[in-house]
Amino acid sequence: MTIKDTPEEWEIRATTTPFVGNKTSVRTDDLVMPGGAVVHRDYQVHPGSVAVLALDEEDRVLVIRQYRHPVRQKLWEIPAGLLDIPGENPLHAAQRELYEEAHVKAEDWRVLTDVYTTPGGCDEAIRIFLARDLSEAEGQRFEVEDEEADMEHARVSVDDLVRGVLAGELHNNCLAVGVLSLVAARHGDGIDALRPAEAPWPARPFES
Repeated sequence: MTIKDTPEEWEIRATTTPFVGNKTSVRTDDLVMPGGAVVHRDYQVHPGSVAVLALDEEDRVLVIRQYRHPVRQKLWEIPAGLLDIPGENPLHAAQRELYEEAHVKAEDWRVLTDVYTTPGGCDEAIRIFLARDLSEAEGQRFEVEDEEADMEHARVSVDDLVRGVLAGELHNNCLAVGVLSLVAARHGDGIDALRPAEAPWPARPFES
């Protein structure tokens, strides 16, 4: 038995979009169940995101602390952002986010993992990259606003982040999935076995 997610689409009898926001919307589908019943399923339609686990030469991860209003907390996170342009190359988007949020560039990029954040209620897909060989970006710093204007930056060891995740002290999903995936990769086939940065991403197809 192969343990692998597979594409599948059940019959949709009708679709409405009761809410359209700036970046996301809410869709209601009338979905046919295997027994023939038709049920309503509401979910958030999301453009997709990228996140960057940026690892320096001292085995520290670049993290940022940002206010997240829905959960009323300041969360430690890794740089991340939306795929604002349909079909945008996720690597280019990740490089942009690392520059804008941390004024850092990286020479070595690999795909760490691909995840759906909340597949029971949202179609958001996130690609988490591992970025290494870090250095300060050239040019002027990106001008941030709103929640990002209050961001804090730090570099924290992988071991400390793993402890924080397992202790229930760090809750951001990209940070948690990213650092735990890094540890798993190191204990498995190694970093060199990770997928290349331009690996196909069926959840959010893109052009190189």
